[in-house]
Amino acid sequence: MDEQARRCHSAGSLGQMAMPANLFAGPAVQTLYLATPVATPFHFCKTTMCESQSEQSRISLWQVDAFADRPFTGNPAAICLLDRFPHDRWMQDLAAEMNLSETAFVVPTDQANGFQLRWFTPLVEVDLCGHATLAAAHTLYEQNRVEPSAVIRFQTRSGELICQRVGEQIMLDFPTAPILDRQEPETAEAIARALGTTPTLVARTEADLLVVLDDPAVLRNLKPDFGRLAKIKTRGIAVTARSDQTGIDFISRFFAPRFGINEDPVTGSAHCALAPYWCGQLGVDEVVGFQASRRGGRVRCRCAGDRVELIGQAITVMHGNFHFPP
Repeated sequence: MDEQARRCHSAGSLGQMAMPANLFAGPAVQTLYLATPVATPFHFCKTTMCESQSEQSRISLWQVDAFADRPFTGNPAAICLLDRFPHDRWMQDLAAEMNLSETAFVVPTDQANGFQLRWFTPLVEVDLCGHATLAAAHTLYEQNRVEPSAVIRFQTRSGELICQRVGEQIMLDFPTAPILDRQEPETAEAIARALGTTPTLVARTEADLLVVLDDPAVLRNLKPDFGRLAKIKTRGIAVTARSDQTGIDFISRFFAPRFGINEDPVTGSAHCALAPYWCGQLGVDEVVGFQASRRGGRVRCRCAGDRVELIGQAITVMHGNFHFPP
């Protein structure tokens, strides 16, 4: 064994665990830390990657499942904690590299427990994202960047967003997204054709379309024509129905093909419209929603005037280092 091979061998070993050869196609992420504690992190080492690199050339990334009470459920987001924002092109490229529905970039402000927060899909920067906000707050608490009792204040494109711990969960204080108007017949017909079913209501909020169905079973079994949906001028389409499950008030699914996300697993920002709609329909101030995607996730909602509190859990599933800083 030559010297370079010995260095690779000593960096780590997969032992008896079989891993797919193409787990990482390139050298961007070298070290994978599992959320469950293990004695030593796994090192995926190629002969060209074994030379030491300074810590200054690495940026830490966390992958967090938001609105999830166990791994591999809810909505995954990548979280990048930085000292300052790099140029927009680099952030967009990193979001495309991560290829999750959202990658969030967090930069501290001069305010105690204050941070700037920006969200990128693989294609564009967005004005508001609930699950990546939950994931960002979770990471700040978990990495001891703030005290456990701290109230985090995020400065964003959608104004100030407040997050704080509530037991094992995190509460997000978001603006509501009330219905602005019912959609004209042409849009309602386009939605019906794309979904393959006729809604009882198609209405517009500031960012999305809210589509109401009578039957929760129909909602669960939807197989949308994403090509048709992508032609409708809106950020996304939140489809919802009253729940037939005990402990759940409504179910929903969210489609955003124009933004590179055919179906989002759990969409916190959509609940800024879903929560006030269902609170109004049911005559209550608090509701529980379940987003019926393949991964699935539960969102507790409390309506208070022009604000809505979204409450959920998050779990860190991966921590790695990005080796190509801006």
